[in-house]
Amino acid sequence: MTDAPFSAEGCPSGLAPPSGSDVTDPAPFVRRVGGQSRLSLSVRGAKCGGCMSKIEGALNKLPGIDTARLNLSSGRLDVSWTGDLAPRQISETVSALGYGVAPLDTGKGNDANRKDEQSLLLAMGVAGFATANIMLLSVSVWGGHGEMGEATRQGLHALSGLIALPTLLFSGRPFFRSAWNVLKHARTNMDVPISLALILAFGVSVAETVSGGEHAYFDAACMLLFFLLIGRFLDARVRRRAYSAARDLAALSNRTVTRLGADGSPAPARAEDVRPGDRILLAPGERAVVDMVIEEGTSEVDESLVSGESLPRCAAPGSQMLAGAINLTHPLTGRATAAAADSLLSDIGRMLEAGEQKRSTYRRIADRAVTLYVPFVHSAALLTFLGWWLSGTGLRESILIAVSTLIITCPCALALAAPVVQVVAAGRLFRSGIFLRSGDALERIAACDHIVFDKTGTLTLGTPRLSSTDLSPSVIADAARLARASRHPLSRALTAIAGPGPVASNVKEYPGLGLEADLDGAPCRLGSAEWTGATASGHTGASLFFARGAETPVELRFEDDIQPDAISSIAQLQKLGLTFEIVSGDHASAVEETARRLGLDHWTAAASPQAKVARLRQLEAEGRRVLMVGDGLNDAGALALSHASAAPGGALDISQSASDAVYSNGLASLPVLVRTARGAKSAMLQNFGFAAAYNLVAVPIAVMGFATPLVAAIAMSTSSTVVCLNALRLNVKEKAAT
Repeated sequence: MTDAPFSAEGCPSGLAPPSGSDVTDPAPFVRRVGGQSRLSLSVRGAKCGGCMSKIEGALNKLPGIDTARLNLSSGRLDVSWTGDLAPRQISETVSALGYGVAPLDTGKGNDANRKDEQSLLLAMGVAGFATANIMLLSVSVWGGHGEMGEATRQGLHALSGLIALPTLLFSGRPFFRSAWNVLKHARTNMDVPISLALILAFGVSVAETVSGGEHAYFDAACMLLFFLLIGRFLDARVRRRAYSAARDLAALSNRTVTRLGADGSPAPARAEDVRPGDRILLAPGERAVVDMVIEEGTSEVDESLVSGESLPRCAAPGSQMLAGAINLTHPLTGRATAAAADSLLSDIGRMLEAGEQKRSTYRRIADRAVTLYVPFVHSAALLTFLGWWLSGTGLRESILIAVSTLIITCPCALALAAPVVQVVAAGRLFRSGIFLRSGDALERIAACDHIVFDKTGTLTLGTPRLSSTDLSPSVIADAARLARASRHPLSRALTAIAGPGPVASNVKEYPGLGLEADLDGAPCRLGSAEWTGATASGHTGASLFFARGAETPVELRFEDDIQPDAISSIAQLQKLGLTFEIVSGDHASAVEETARRLGLDHWTAAASPQAKVARLRQLEAEGRRVLMVGDGLNDAGALALSHASAAPGGALDISQSASDAVYSNGLASLPVLVRTARGAKSAMLQNFGFAAAYNLVAVPIAVMGFATPLVAAIAMSTSSTVVCLNALRLNVKEKAAT
């Protein structure tokens, strides 16, 4: 975006930036990494791709700048440079562009976003209340047209003006403040013409009221403000929710660890203070926050959150343990292989930010419509004024006709075209147990033609179930006496079948192998085939073997059942023209078995978080638009970077935050989501098409001076009603589908 006059890519900032000497010096917040300086700033008011390119472009012109990246969802600006560049020069450069800037405070960021959202909600409520009251007065004026006395009409107009003035001053602040911020820096954005329309409509209405004219536009000014605030509020809420994914991951990463000193003494330390080579003590039940190599101890670790592997693995000296994994059974001592900022959790965090950045550049239907509508309408109004004025019509009449052109050109229908469809669609989905987390989710989901599924917890239940049917009750009871002493998922599945009961005494657990104890004088083992002396049977699912004394070990087979509605849901999605594949971190045999049972030909096993993202990028390069469905931390990066995404209600908070939709009624929710999204996109296009057609008819009428306020009001109300009724057709389709 250039510094030229109004660009269609301009966008509102809505917040007053500091200027000149008021800019806080960010020098104390600079981090030195090698020979490079790094700084994170919070930018207020950047809301579109044009703002992003303007800020990044200005910073890249500074001497020594290596990178300058702005995340629109969180407002975080990361700058790195080499040389003697003063940090204050960076913040002043951003401030000079008309944006607020301050050192990043992650603890206060969400509070500030919440306050902005609450402020917009209050402004919207005031505008809506004022609009309703002024419309009541306007109905009286319209109803008494030709019969109402001049004094009465003038009094009603004056009363409307008394309501409209404080409303515009209070509720119009986000637009007026944003317009002033950029105008004083000799720039412009979308809020400049919006503010101009509000001021002109109010000013002409005051002039008409004072001069005893028949027409006033206080109702139109407040109504336009109300609908604009609806869009601004929804946008603020979506941005705050988009920021929650990175915040949840930061909460997971910002933990303390037990670091061992040179003499072996333990001491607590912040995760961000850990450096490669530091020795870390990890207690049972504790989560690793840095990548490390085990040096002492043997234990089972649960890496399901980071790798997708459904069963724990044995961690022994020499093995690697990734950040995010949980130590289950015995203490472990390891040596950090990377700082917290370079761990797997940080990699996932960067994927989340990249996903938010990618989606923030997605231009919604409403955005595209506004970029065409606003220049057209305001150009038409300006040319109308010049044409009538130059033709000899008085200044007052020329302004009045120009303002009539602004008002009659259906701002209400345009403002409602997308929000009313989103509200109806969101309500329909909510009744189906689906919650939307993104403002443009419906449009992106509607465009998807391929679904990538995670396996564990998404296509399958995620909990193993004892599937062996030929076991005697005594074998199950004896094996359960050992299993009750373990936290292993297969042990818990066995005890769930056996029910409450006694625990064998003196049970010893050997990580990666199994359990051992004496039962009624006989030595018994429960664990792997190697541990019990059995021969593996080739079962594709998980197995435990139980051995009593010299008896032949008995195999206990487990399966992770697929979701009850998985097969029928995939069949419905196929009818909608979608294709599928599985990309899972689980081992190959488990993924292959799930794909076979669901009839899916394409699958990938043992996929790391980075491998999942790589697969998505490959599909994107092939021209596919992917809907990612997953529930684990290892899916968070893929969920954020896919074209659209969905997570089940039982997913991690981080995965839900990174998704566009969260569903609670199983995989049967996905066909409902896709059908609703496609219907909503169609309804939006129809609404914008109607608004465009209406304006093609209304603009010539207004330009020629034939539009009276009564006709304009009726036309605006009718167009808005048509748009709302068209959106309600989504509910009619829902009833037909059910």
